[in-house]
Amino acid sequence: MTLKVVVVGAGVVGAACAFHAVSAGMDVTVTDRGPVGAGTTSRGEGNVLLSDKAPGPELALAHLSRTLWDEAGRELGPDSLELEAKGGLVVASGVENLAALQEFAARQEAAGVRVEQVDRVRDLEPHLAPGIPGGVHYPQDAQVQPVLAAAALLRAAVRRGARFHPGEVAGAVTGRDGRVTGVRTAAGDVLPADAVVNAAGTWGGEVGRRLGAAVEVLPRRGFVLVTEPLPPMVRHKVYSADYVANVASSDAGLETSCVVEGTRGGTILIGASRERVGFDTTMNTAVVARLAAQACRLFPFLRGVHLMRAYRGFRPYCPDHLPVVGPDPRVPGVVHACGHEGAGIGLAPATGALVTAHLLGRPWRGADPAAHTALLPDRFLTTPGGAPQ
Repeated sequence: MTLKVVVVGAGVVGAACAFHAVSAGMDVTVTDRGPVGAGTTSRGEGNVLLSDKAPGPELALAHLSRTLWDEAGRELGPDSLELEAKGGLVVASGVENLAALQEFAARQEAAGVRVEQVDRVRDLEPHLAPGIPGGVHYPQDAQVQPVLAAAALLRAAVRRGARFHPGEVAGAVTGRDGRVTGVRTAAGDVLPADAVVNAAGTWGGEVGRRLGAAVEVLPRRGFVLVTEPLPPMVRHKVYSADYVANVASSDAGLETSCVVEGTRGGTILIGASRERVGFDTTMNTAVVARLAAQACRLFPFLRGVHLMRAYRGFRPYCPDHLPVVGPDPRVPGVVHACGHEGAGIGLAPATGALVTAHLLGRPWRGADPAAHTALLPDRFLTTPGGAPQ
């Protein structure tokens, strides 16, 4: 019997879930209230990173995802994803900062990440400001164009038999035993399903609630600046060492750290900011000015470059800064795939493979459910079948 799966969310995570599920022989329908990749996916930089992850559950998922992105590039064509294995360079602002960065990198190396200590950072990035005491080069870091990548994965899923059904999910349809038998859209359509995958990104908490399986996925607003197109000036993804601490922080207030990288189109992307302001989309020019000033200190040539635009979006984060991936014990048939914060694009392929492995009840494409128990949603439950903490 073919398993019928509805994936809620057509961002890069939902597209990856659909791609792997249909590849495993499942009957897949993807539904979203908006166009493909129009939510958080369209507001990201396309990071595929190992460099910013401490040893643990997220790094293990990132390792697998890095391999699966390369596989997707070979299968779908790297141009369809704009996959670039550019590598990352993390730089220290001072000697004390450098020692902490090197200690962090040593722990990552022990966990299987390729790291290269760099004394002369301007050998890798000639336009960096003078006086930087050193850094760490991460050759495995890469970048994709997020919307293109989501669209390419979903197109590949459709070629293999998946369907896209526009619509907003209003609730779950369940049988007498409480198991999901489908989802009901706001338009009144019912999409039959043996399993429903909650890949709704920043809205994963709300979609989970509508399915009867709420998870605490919260929005964290961030800004990205985009310069005018330039000749190649920044070779790697370059960021300051304090970026890692900001990603892991739970502070509600504004935090910024300098992240600079070029794109294939010649523009330079500048980030990164984080603040908990709910779903407030207000443009904050003070944040834009702060990010621009930090970038100019790192790369002085940017002082003479025009900003073309600034955009903002919401990173979906969980209180423990780990994504929620796996079946929900409260509603049989509901599987979560959300809460990735700023790492959703990079972690999408491995998340799709892991969701598929959960649905199959066995390992799939290198993803073994038994190896990723720290990501299960029951970590937020007081008791089996209880309420979120």
